[in-house]
Amino acid sequence: MTPNELTSHQISAANTRSCDIPEVVRVPSRWRITADPDHGVLISARCPTAGASGVVPLLRLEVHAVPRTTTLNSWREEDLAETAARRRDFELDDEDDYDLGGWGVAYRRFGYRRSDDELLCEQWAWLVDGIGYTLTCTMGRGDYADYYEVFEAVAATFEPPRRLSA
Repeated sequence: MTPNELTSHQISAANTRSCDIPEVVRVPSRWRITADPDHGVLISARCPTAGASGVVPLLRLEVHAVPRTTTLNSWREEDLAETAARRRDFELDDEDDYDLGGWGVAYRRFGYRRSDDELLCEQWAWLVDGIGYTLTCTMGRGDYADYYEVFEAVAATFEPPRRLSA
């Protein structure tokens, strides 16, 4: 999937009170967007069809308050430990730190089991002025080859908002 096959979606002002508005993230045009996501969820979208594994791929962009003295790496290490503790059969497949669109990003790919489903998540995280953003894309483990380029294209379109001056 290329960026041209993605559709822009405005991030809800209610979920980004301390940030410049509007900000945009692009998601696949046929994916269903949740009209009123949970508090702290900027966008939640799901594929209209299940992958070959029977799992419906989904993505969530969330915002988190992070102490200003916390680094991207320490925030992600703490979150990884919490995520591993909550997931059955958690397995970290890959993690890396790199530049994406001029922003430092922490990437990781991990798997876990939910009921009978083996799931795989790709997760990108940005930290800007005490505000953390995580884009988590979930699919069936067997569907990775079908969706990783879609999720990479979505991640490449997100640019963290800058906080408003106090």
